[in-house]
Parts: sequence; structure tokens; C-alpha cells
Amino acid sequence: MLGAALDIFSKQGFEYLSRWGHVVVGITWIGLLYYFNFVQVPAFGEMEAAARNNAVDKLASRALWWFRWAAAATFVTGLMILGFQENLNKMSYFKTGSGIAIATGMLFGITMFLNVWGVIWRAQKVVIDNARNVQAGGEANPAAAELGRKALLASRQNTIFSLPLLIFMVGTSHFPYNGLDLTGGKRGLYWAITLIVFAFFELNALGIIGGFKPGGTNLMYDTHKNTIYTGLAYSVLMLIVFAVVFAV
Repeated sequence: MLGAALDIFSKQGFEYLSRWGHVVVGITWIGLLYYFNFVQVPAFGEMEAAARNNAVDKLASRALWWFRWAAAATFVTGLMILGFQENLNKMSYFKTGSGIAIATGMLFGITMFLNVWGVIWRAQKVVIDNARNVQAGGEANPAAAELGRKALLASRQNTIFSLPLLIFMVGTSHFPYNGLDLTGGKRGLYWAITLIVFAFFELNALGIIGGFKPGGTNLMYDTHKNTIYTGLAYSVLMLIVFAVVFAV
């Protein structure tokens, strides 16, 4: 009995604990991502400037602390799962159906993590400092609005990525892989299509392509509803690409 209980300290036990932790912190991260996009941003848009600055100072700053560290914890626990799994000792795992699915989810997840720390948090630090400065009677930072918009686009893009991410992460265990043709040519075609579409979305959100201008329109980011629709459409597209490319 004691020996069975101590199995939690084995490699398989640590993989289980890593997976449990990954789910817990992942729920926290994605839950806050949806809160920001579906609740906070629309609500802030209806507030007077003074009330919004107070909410940014007292509410958003706290939520962003949990948000960014939950993102970091999700990333770390995901790497821990990979480290403890025996079937990842050889890169041949990523040539299997489940391996391709988890790698696709990793592409979205790692990009979302980088967006949080490299774009969203860097911009929101300026927004928070500006709100606190204005409340203290200081002058508004003219860069805050532009950086707020930049953070919004990255956050909305993370919301879009989160839907296919969840499909492929769950799909690792539940996709019907029997009968798929996973030859090298088809894997190459799948990744070419996946990376081209992915790059379009990410580069567009970062303003590298698409003619983005601060404060300007970008239909799939302009409202949280448009972002949800785009994420659902992207998820369907990715499922079709996966099914069609690897069809026998």
C-alpha cells in the first residue's frame, strides 16, 4: 500500500503532477484572458476616464499579475510534462498523429506566452503607470493610448489562438488517428499551411503586416464578438486542414 502511494514520486507520478498543475494554471491563464476580452475591455469602454483610471490601478493591475504569472506557470509545467514523458525521448513522437496535434497546440501556446510577456505586459505597464500618474494629478502619457491598443490586439489574438490551441491539446488524446497518412510529404504540407496561416494572424496582430495603425480598425479585433467568431472559424479551418491533409 505504501509502495503504491510512493509511486507519485516516480517519473510517471511527476508527469501526472505536472499535467495536473498545467491544467490548473492553464485554466487560470485562459480564464483571465477571457475576462479581459469579454468583460473588462467592454466595461472600461463605457466608463468615464477617472473611473477607468481607478479601475486600471486597483483592478487591472492585480488581474495582470495573476495573468502573466499563470501564463509563465503554464509554459513551465508544459515543458515539465514533455520532460517526464518517456515517449518524447525520441523526436519520432512528433511524426505521429498525437505528436503533430500536441506540437500544433504548442505552437499556439508558446506564441501566446511570448505575447503576454513580450507585448501585453510591456505595454500594460505603461498604461498602469499612466493611470496612477493621472490620478495623482500628473500629465497623461501620450504613448499610453497607442500602447493600450497594441496590448489589446495581442490579447485579442491570443483569444483567437486559444480556441484551436484547446482543440489540439485535447485532441492529443481524443483525435481519431486511425487510418491517417502521416508520411513526410503530408507532414510537410500540413506544417506549411499551418505556419503560413499562423504567421498571417500573429504578424497582423503585431502590426508588422496589414497596415495596422494605432486606433485604426481591424475587423476581427474590433469587438470581442468578432474575435470569438474569428477564433471559431480558425478552429474549424485547422480541423479541416488536419483531416484533409492526412486523409488516406
